[in-house]
Amino acid sequence: MKKLVVIATGFLFLVSASMAQQTQGKVIYERTSQLQFSFAGMPGGMEQQMPKTRIDKFELTFSNNQSLWKQAEKENSDDDGSFTSSGGAQIRMVVAGNDDVLYNNFDTKKKVEKRELFGKTFIIDDTLSALKWKVTGETKTILEMPCMKAMTERISKRTSVNMDNGKMTRTEVDDTSTVIAWFTSSIPVTAGPAEFQGQLPGLILEMDIKDGTQKFKAISYTEKTDLDDIKEPKGKKRYTAAEFKEEREKMMEEMNRNNQGGNRVMRMN
Repeated sequence: MKKLVVIATGFLFLVSASMAQQTQGKVIYERTSQLQFSFAGMPGGMEQQMPKTRIDKFELTFSNNQSLWKQAEKENSDDDGSFTSSGGAQIRMVVAGNDDVLYNNFDTKKKVEKRELFGKTFIIDDTLSALKWKVTGETKTILEMPCMKAMTERISKRTSVNMDNGKMTRTEVDDTSTVIAWFTSSIPVTAGPAEFQGQLPGLILEMDIKDGTQKFKAISYTEKTDLDDIKEPKGKKRYTAAEFKEEREKMMEEMNRNNQGGNRVMRMN
């Protein structure tokens, strides 16, 4: 009997040690965004020349119940989102969020964002909030790890941006999105892509938002990571989420006034 107890204890120790090794690492995600454009006062056929999708890569680093989300290093440094239409117009797409950094502490439920907007850096203090998820029982394998499917509904605000003869208008509307996530209990860290942190009892490796409008898919996973990389963004002035939203509105209005009749700038949120 004593021998059986020793074996069982040893087995539990091995399981615990294995799980401990899986609580830190780095994941590279590929984000695919579906794009829609509507122009007024622009040359005919411009909408057909715009790309239908955009692919970006991001990295998630996690350890010690903390995580850091940021854009991965670009393989092509010349890719700034610019292209020339058949009519000779130079168009540059500025994708909101690509230069942002998101730090999360799962013990304290603290979230800190560093966001770049029109050349100004904002440090935003906020808290993590979890959505209500339903685990469906469906499974599949991602990066050789077993994953379970979970679904939720997210109610948020969506900003619609329109430009008419150089004048930009922004409208904020309610938006309900169906979110499908695939998470693995092999890595018991409640982290995932973008703002989906502190959600499920395992790392989210794949996510589909609003019928494919935006997709995240993990394309690589490394167990080892540099703990010094997971740091809270610092700045002299800090903002709450409400204060940042108010400041952003002011800057957008100023850009609108300065840009009337000038270059066309398209922002995708």
